Amino acid sequence: MFNQIPDYLTDPKWKLSRDDFVPAYLKLYETDRSVFRGRIEEGLSVLESCNVCPRDCHVNRMEDEHGKCRTGRQAWVGSYFPHFGEEDCLRGWNGSGTIFFSFCNLKCVFCQNHELSWEGAGKQVTAEEISDMMIELQDRGCHNINFVTPEHVVPQVLEAILLAIEKGLHLPIVYNTSAYDSIHSLKLMEDIVDIYMPDFKFWDPGLSKFYMTENTYPKVARAAVREMHRQVGDLRYDSDGLALRGLIVRHLVMPNRVAGAEDIFRFLHDEISPDTYVTIMDQYFPDAQVTRKPDRYEEISRRVTGGEFREAKKAARDAGLYRFDVRWRGERMAWG
Repeated sequence: MFNQIPDYLTDPKWKLSRDDFVPAYLKLYETDRSVFRGRIEEGLSVLESCNVCPRDCHVNRMEDEHGKCRTGRQAWVGSYFPHFGEEDCLRGWNGSGTIFFSFCNLKCVFCQNHELSWEGAGKQVTAEEISDMMIELQDRGCHNINFVTPEHVVPQVLEAILLAIEKGLHLPIVYNTSAYDSIHSLKLMEDIVDIYMPDFKFWDPGLSKFYMTENTYPKVARAAVREMHRQVGDLRYDSDGLALRGLIVRHLVMPNRVAGAEDIFRFLHDEISPDTYVTIMDQYFPDAQVTRKPDRYEEISRRVTGGEFREAKKAARDAGLYRFDVRWRGERMAWG
């Protein structure tokens, strides 16, 4: 079943011509390849005393020492495939080409991908192998390459992108992140990433510490989202509604308002842009540590109610936001 196309998708203000669009990384590569290679060298040098992410573990990952993310010289990939569960502007009719990296620099007690983030399901891969995954997804008709949880493997991603360019990659690149990113790493990705998609999880430092083991998360996320928006601006798409460049911010609604949705939405409107494209998600369910210790995590040991989800959507509208992801393509389009 198809829903009505949102008004903002028909507004020419947000349109880019697919024929004229060139991914950011191709522009950089064609302008000065030495800059691209310099970014890789800089990223790999950071691994020698790692501060790729805000954890600043300062272990030598080039020698396979492990810090909080438990990842050494090579990245780990859990899976890669055309994803039809992403935003309509990403999944289109052939899917978003997702590459899920294993491990994570956060430890969310409710993580719904804990097999990857906590347990490290998947396998260690080289940059060459990641580049082959990108080309395979492109050959399968995916509309973009979607790196999921890349915060701790930015240098490895840069290596893979360069190799994929030389194999013919030409799709927009999506950086799909928790927003616990260092500004240094984000600047390495400038003029390489086309679409940033951070998930702004929590506003309160104390609750961030309790539920994600990191009280600096809100401060880091605010700075990261600012930097992402500075690089790519508000979301724009082609005549088919497929995203080409810009910022998408996700927010997972949590039980008992623990995430601080009202504050997050006000921040996005007032300090990022009133035109920020937002995905408000209602798929929270108790998982991982929450199911093992329900008494400790009692406030989030149930699903979100319909009333809580409607309240979050109202908070976003009251903040002045208006560009929300909705399902409008219909499931049939996802399968051709």
